[in-house]
Amino acid sequence: MSTSQKVVVITGASQGIGAELVKAFRERDYRVVATARSIKPSDDANVLTVAGDIGDRDTARRVISEGVARFGRIDTLVNNAGIFIAKPFTQYTEEDYAAITSVNLAGFFHITQLAIAEMEKNSSGHVVSISTTLADSAISGVPSVLASLTKGGLNAATRSLAIEYAKSGIRANAVAPGIIKSPMHAPETHAALGALHPMGHMGEMSDIVNAILYLDSAPFVTGEILHVDGGQIAGH
Repeated sequence: MSTSQKVVVITGASQGIGAELVKAFRERDYRVVATARSIKPSDDANVLTVAGDIGDRDTARRVISEGVARFGRIDTLVNNAGIFIAKPFTQYTEEDYAAITSVNLAGFFHITQLAIAEMEKNSSGHVVSISTTLADSAISGVPSVLASLTKGGLNAATRSLAIEYAKSGIRANAVAPGIIKSPMHAPETHAALGALHPMGHMGEMSDIVNAILYLDSAPFVTGEILHVDGGQIAGH
């Protein structure tokens, strides 16, 4: 099989934004390595699915090694997998903390480390992570300390990676969404959630997909935290 086509790894790829990213990258003729805890095999020969817990380093090893074995290279990694639990800070449990840090931090660390090691072989690559605008602009009534702790860490790590690998041809960026219409949010909550944004409505999954596609096609952009949040970052 030819190894000239670009290859993207997408975490949290079984539903929501992750599933939309798989479609969007395939439309651009990327080969896709898609991973999620319960992802099903694909009929598309250019989509490799790897099921597993992204917080487990063995899953990250399988995703990268099987992706390279199948497609020969890794060009882009989209760290899409994430957990958000909104609770008052003192009500978070040890289980909440373990679950969120496993996916949001360990999930990012293991697969990003292994993906960059492959990108270094070709002196090119791109890591784009999904964080949250809440890490930069908290909202009264939306308790989000663990999201800010973990996703804020991804923003800082993104800038650090961008500088560390700038001369190696590897870029790092992040997309910081507001609240997006996805399977996470029941339709009856949309009006109230939309009102939290200065623009008065929630974002669409396509808004996040298009932001990631832009960053992936922008070779002079690195270290950027792109807020796609209906104006939340600007103020209230």
